[in-house]
Amino acid sequence: MESDDDRPRPGPELCTEAEVERLVHGFYARVRADAVLGPLFERHVDDWPEHLAQLVDFWSAMLRGTRRFRGAPVQRHLALPGLDAGLFARWLALFRATTAEMGNPVMREVADAAAERVAGTLLARYRVQSGRPDDGNAGA
Repeated sequence: MESDDDRPRPGPELCTEAEVERLVHGFYARVRADAVLGPLFERHVDDWPEHLAQLVDFWSAMLRGTRRFRGAPVQRHLALPGLDAGLFARWLALFRATTAEMGNPVMREVADAAAERVAGTLLARYRVQSGRPDDGNAGA
């Protein structure tokens, strides 16, 4: 069994900044092309280049430990109507498909775990705000 000390951790040795950019741009290209997620994102993102730059900063912080990211992702997502577990599951599936193609299995492990934590946190906070903290059917 792998202990917490044996698991790879975020840091500059995990991946390059170019890999982070490739992950973010590749993933959000998939999101934008997705029949369900694409229209949702298009309704709420006004400036894709700016949004992608901010997401690169976010994922650079998550994967490389950089400190450039400035933002409030939880609050921004709480303001969106109609989010549910199915949307988050779809987002995670596209994210995992992207990390699987990166050619960096250690980065993949850390990124996938981070994405699961991010999605879980956002969904839990969204459910609490909307008064459905234990809504197990949100994705059904």
